[in-house]
This record gives sequence, C-alpha cells and structure tokens, in this order.
Amino acid sequence: MQRSPDPSVSARAWRQPGLPAPQWGVLGAVGVLAAVLVTLIAREAPRLGLLFVIGVLIGVTLYHAHFGFTGAYRRLIVRGEVEGVRAQLAMIALACVLFAPLLSAGDFGGHPLVGAVAPAGWQVAIGAFLFGIGMQLAGGCGSGTLYTVGGGRLRMGATLAAFCAGSFWASLHMDFWQRLPVWESRSLAELVGWPEAVAFQLAVLGLLAWIAGRYGRRRTPLPASGRRGLRRLFTGPWPLLAGAVLLALLNVATLAAAGHPWSITWAFTLWGAKAASLMGWNPEGDPFWNAPFQRAALEADVLSDVTSVMDIGMVVGAMAAAAAAGRFAPQWSAPTGALVAAVIGGLVMGYGARLAYGCNIGAFFSGIASTSLHGWLWIAAALPGNWVGIKLRPWFGLSRE
Repeated sequence: MQRSPDPSVSARAWRQPGLPAPQWGVLGAVGVLAAVLVTLIAREAPRLGLLFVIGVLIGVTLYHAHFGFTGAYRRLIVRGEVEGVRAQLAMIALACVLFAPLLSAGDFGGHPLVGAVAPAGWQVAIGAFLFGIGMQLAGGCGSGTLYTVGGGRLRMGATLAAFCAGSFWASLHMDFWQRLPVWESRSLAELVGWPEAVAFQLAVLGLLAWIAGRYGRRRTPLPASGRRGLRRLFTGPWPLLAGAVLLALLNVATLAAAGHPWSITWAFTLWGAKAASLMGWNPEGDPFWNAPFQRAALEADVLSDVTSVMDIGMVVGAMAAAAAAGRFAPQWSAPTGALVAAVIGGLVMGYGARLAYGCNIGAFFSGIASTSLHGWLWIAAALPGNWVGIKLRPWFGLSRE
C-alpha cells in the first residue's frame, strides 16, 4: 500500500525562514483582474486573448529574471560588466534562429507574418540616441517601464505618462523627420537570403559575446536568495540566461499569434493620442494620424489593439510576479530630482522611440531578430545616448551607477 504524500512538504516550500511570504490576497486580486481582462479582450477576438496571456508571461519573466536593458548598459559603461549585455546577445541570437523559418515562409496557419523591418537613416539614429539618453534619466526603458510599474514602483508611472506624451508629440512631427535622408526598409535576408543572413548575424553576435567575455568584467555575485525548487520557479529570482531564453520564445509566440514580432511603444503613441483627443485635439489634417492604420487604431477601442493588449498584460504579469515574491509594495513617494528625471526621461524616450520605429524591444530585439538593418543602427546610436544619459544623472541627484 502506497503512503500518502506528506502535505507539510509543499507547505514548507512556501514558508522558508527569512523570506517574504507570497501575498495571496494581492495574487487573488490580480488573478480576478486578469480573468476579467482576458474575457473582455477575447470576446471579440480569441487571438487577442492569447496575446494578452503572452504579455502576462513576458511581465512575469522580466520581473523574476530582473531582465533589464537600462541597468545592463549602465553597468557596461560605468563598470565594464557584461553579463546583462551577453544575455541580450544570446536572446537575440535564439530569436533570430527561430524567426527565420517563420518569416521565410511568410505565414503561419494561413495568417501572414512580417518582420520588424523599418527604414534605416538619420531619423532612426537621432531617435535611438535620444532614447538612450532618456532611458538612463528615467531609470527604465520600454519594457522596464512597464514591468517596474507593475512591480509597484509608481515613480515609473510618471515615466509612463511622459513616455506617452513624448511619443504622441513626436507623431505630430513625423512629416518633418521623414524628409531626412533614409535607406529603404531593407533586411539582410532580403539582400542575401535567409540562411546567409542568419549565419552572418550569428557570427556577429557571437563575436560581440566573445569580446564582452574576453575584455569585460564579471559582476560581483548577488547574495543567494535562499529560494529553492518549486518556490523559486514561482517566486524567482530566475537565472538571467533563463530569462533570455524565455523572452526569445515568447517573442516567437508573439510573431506566430500577432503576425509581427513583439513591440511596445506604438501603444504609448496611441494612448497619448487618445488622451489628446479627450482634451480636444482633432486629428484632421495630420498626415501621420490620417494614415489608414493609425486612423483605424485611434477610432477603435484600446483593447482591440495588439500592442496595447500585450502591454497591459505585461503590467498584470509583473504585478502577479511581485506578489508571488512577496514584494508588491507600491512606493508613493520619490525625491524631487528623481521625479523630474523620470518625467524628462519619459518625454525624451517617447519622442525618440517614435522617430526610431521602436525601442529596445521593437527596434533592437525584434528588429535584429528580423535581420533588419535599422535594428543594428538603433543599438549603434543608443549606446552613445546611454553614455550621455549617465553623465546627466548626477544633475538630478541620481547615482551614475
């Protein structure tokens, strides 16, 4: 006769001494919120419900793996530490390999697929440079802003509001910026073919990872979390490389479900435009907002927009992850200098992201994974912008590290 399992074993896994307990009340409330949202979203289009769930999983992954771009670039520039950047390179390499068969086929399940391919020119370079400055002032990027807001850092709510305002502001000037010299929307795959493009990009990414490992410094190990087994899976922290692999897989899932790769900042532009409309702004006569896609999105419900649905899912996922880790504790106050930097950084990021056809996710991650030349231009311009932003941080009472 088999012995019945000891019920205290699983209970002890959630009651490790000295560790925060999961906030079951908050988790329950977030679960109810997620259920309501997915019901509303999927009612009109089941595919959008799936994309909301993917967004939730991305938010959980970002939070538990502490997968950020802003801090990784700051540690690279100030200390020469490379772990975060190498994880990004691994993530992009895996996504590039997995994107290739889907994008080369051009469809999935009968639905067309397109990569994150955009023109490469002065507009992208200027936008990415501005974005790099803004992300260091704000202390977060496109993805970082969303998952830290969900995790309870309400200072980043000011960044998010300013991000939307800056992105909308840039949309009003797109007619001017698009007159700058530009190369047509091209990808390496269009120029040389998919096998050659993927092989070339993997070689470049591998070389960059080797250089980082050869000449970069290793980060001082973080103290052990004490979490083990099942608890660590649900409450984190997760290894950085595990986060990179999961984010690559979730981007592939986004491509298959949405028809295009993961992006973030289009939603901020749309939210800013909808807010402006409520305050009396009229889009008539604006070239950008009278294009068919933009006009349709402006007139439709927010929950019918793919990027908006996924962004909301990311916030909900980060809230759930923070509550599972016992760390959901909204912070209502911030030093004045930090708050000013958050607002300025958000405005600059929003403006830059609109010019550059995306942020560290839509332009850099998804762009390079799609073999778009503008993705490589984005990171080449964003890193100097990060350096400038780091130099400006002390003006607002922020540490350079």
